[in-house]
Amino acid sequence: MYIPRLYSEERPAELEAFIAAHPLGALVTADASGSFFATHLPLIFEGGVLEGHVARANQHHKLAHSGAEALVIFTGPNAYVTPSWYPEKATHGRVVPTWNYVAVHAYGPVRFIDDPEWLLPHLNRLVDRNEAARLAYAGDTRWRVGDAPKEFIAQQMKAIVGVEIRVTRLEGKWKMSQNRTAEAVEGVVEGLEASPREMDREVSAIVAARRAEARDSLSK
Repeated sequence: MYIPRLYSEERPAELEAFIAAHPLGALVTADASGSFFATHLPLIFEGGVLEGHVARANQHHKLAHSGAEALVIFTGPNAYVTPSWYPEKATHGRVVPTWNYVAVHAYGPVRFIDDPEWLLPHLNRLVDRNEAARLAYAGDTRWRVGDAPKEFIAQQMKAIVGVEIRVTRLEGKWKMSQNRTAEAVEGVVEGLEASPREMDREVSAIVAARRAEARDSLSK
């Protein structure tokens, strides 16, 4: 991924927290002929390992042999940025639109696992992680794998194949107007904050947070 230094995020804690908050990744691998295949799937990241599962009917686990290099792409809030928010528009007009976004790429060898003794603990971890996130607004109404009949879960597991990626490298890109003047950044923050779109307001908060971090680093 092309990452200008201004937009680079290398702190492991930040990258891992982003994956935890945006767990739907795009798993991309190449087959023997060099053709790419992608699957979108929820993943959990623990101890340097990404784990998930794909449908057995999904040919991905047949096209990519175990040990092949994989790329997993995680994306987050993004928003269009109009030059109308830049003060430079009124002074010299040499400004153009752009797009602010966050992306994290994970790389590592992939392994497909067709083993119910691996799959069941994985499903428990995946479900528990995502059900726990509901507690803040739904109360303790969590669903657990054990709530369903064992024979039903066993049957369901026959229809999936596990996926494990041992991550060797993480890249993070927070493109959040860091290349603009302080006045332009303020215009972006205010403009996005005023948007009726929730994601625009999320991006506004990230732009403001990155601006504050930059100020703090300069004052040290």
